[in-house]
Amino acid sequence: MALSPELLRILACPKCKGDLTPCLAAPDIIEGLACSACAMVYPVREDIPIMLLEEAVPDEAWKAGKRSAKDARDA
Repeated sequence: MALSPELLRILACPKCKGDLTPCLAAPDIIEGLACSACAMVYPVREDIPIMLLEEAVPDEAWKAGKRSAKDARDA
């Protein structure tokens, strides 16, 4: 089961209220939601978006393979 398009349309970044864009691991697998305004990425685990600021990862860290806030802090 994937995230519904309706849910993706209404979700916004909890930090800045910016629009979110799916980060795809494969054509049908969303592994994160990236904010176009503040460059934070929120992980998606088992098709559940984790929209908590403490779980967000900066876009640069996400692109470097850091998929959790702990990984990004430890880098």
